[in-house]
Amino acid sequence: VTVPEVSTMYRRWVEQAVAEEWGVEGSPARLAAQIHQESSWNPKARSAVGAEGLAQFMPSTGRWIAGAFPDKLGQFDPWDPQQAALAAAVYDAWLVERNPGTTACDSWAFGLSAYNGGEKRLHQEMQLAERRHLDAGTWFGSVSDQRSRSAAAWRENRGYVRRILRVLEPAYIDAGWSGKAVCS
Repeated sequence: VTVPEVSTMYRRWVEQAVAEEWGVEGSPARLAAQIHQESSWNPKARSAVGAEGLAQFMPSTGRWIAGAFPDKLGQFDPWDPQQAALAAAVYDAWLVERNPGTTACDSWAFGLSAYNGGEKRLHQEMQLAERRHLDAGTWFGSVSDQRSRSAAAWRENRGYVRRILRVLEPAYIDAGWSGKAVCS
């Protein structure tokens, strides 16, 4: 995977957003990987289902996050790349904290799965794992194998998590972005 040159235009904002949410322990490479996956660094991206901007927020999620974190996001505009990077960092932090896993890798996989496909589906799949006597705190090889959504949505969600954590984050680190791969 090649890190696109356009990412350098937004690097400072990604680094600032990560520093605000996680301090020096944060991974700008991880947030960059997520933005890469979401929009390929296109601040004018609009998905077929209506997700908007660099971080691909659905309008309802954008309104909710602005109201939930007014001190950080104020009048959130998903089309503003700086605001989108910060909103993605804020939302990631919130999702990761609400969905702790056995390891940091699991927590991030849960958070990213929820970002992409909703917490409701994530929780249903965690419950399925538990009912099948699997570790509901482990993503890869446990919760990731459970399905509570259409086959296409399930494949897209699993590919999203896997690509960000196992392909793109390491590629951004190799390209000189700071951070430590959480699922190495």
